[in-house]
Amino acid sequence: MASTTIPLETYEKVAELIRIAHRAAHAAQEENRRLGIPNVYSINGILYYELPNGELSREDPYKQQ
Repeated sequence: MASTTIPLETYEKVAELIRIAHRAAHAAQEENRRLGIPNVYSINGILYYELPNGELSREDPYKQQ
């Protein structure tokens, strides 16, 4: 079996990109909360809505009546 090594710089770049993505996602979530827009999460394939009051719901707040 051939052994392949990934340069340390590649791991460092990936870690940097993950940090940037986490910060961006956190900033978007905070902005949604500030604007009263529900955050939507998929946990094990099930959608959950974080309502502006912090409550989690499985009911779509945008559902057409």
